[in-house]
Amino acid sequence: MVTFNAEGLIPATIQNADTGQVLMMAWMNEESLDATRTSGLVTFWSRSRQELWQKGATSGNELRLVELHPDCDGDALLVLARPAGPACHNGTTSCFDNSPPPDFSEFGHLWATISERIKTRPNGSYTTTLADDHDLAARKVLEEAGEVSFASKDLDAGRGDKQRLIEEMADLVYHTLALAAAQEISVVEIGAELNRRS
Repeated sequence: MVTFNAEGLIPATIQNADTGQVLMMAWMNEESLDATRTSGLVTFWSRSRQELWQKGATSGNELRLVELHPDCDGDALLVLARPAGPACHNGTTSCFDNSPPPDFSEFGHLWATISERIKTRPNGSYTTTLADDHDLAARKVLEEAGEVSFASKDLDAGRGDKQRLIEEMADLVYHTLALAAAQEISVVEIGAELNRRS
């Protein structure tokens, strides 16, 4: 049970469901709260524009709902979510942290492309083929891991070059991400597991 203020709003604090980092604070009304629950994408009420705004609708940096918790008085919300990118409009991971996110733009672009191909399934797409055949995708990861190992051994033995190793590593990264997306595992979940281990 939640209680909205006189303007029909309730403050919502967004927390990364995997890392616990506080990402941002914004306002919700009954309509945006319903939209969040229905769509699974965190949606707010803009006080300046007087309209709903779904986080990431234009930037792609959406927040996927995991859990909603009202506080003890029911007049504030804690929203646990999985971010698809920086939460702050300034480009930082959190509105409470001024440090920029790590610059892995190539990986982010690759992930966005893979995710889009798996969602739309365009004809003739190699990614679509991998998404439709999980066994093939898994075998390709194994094959590329072997190629990385052989390229590394050749480099150590003076029979290979670093460029070949880079190319094989790039193939391994692509196939690993394609398998993850096909199995509905996000890079956020993989990153959270790496953070847990550290």
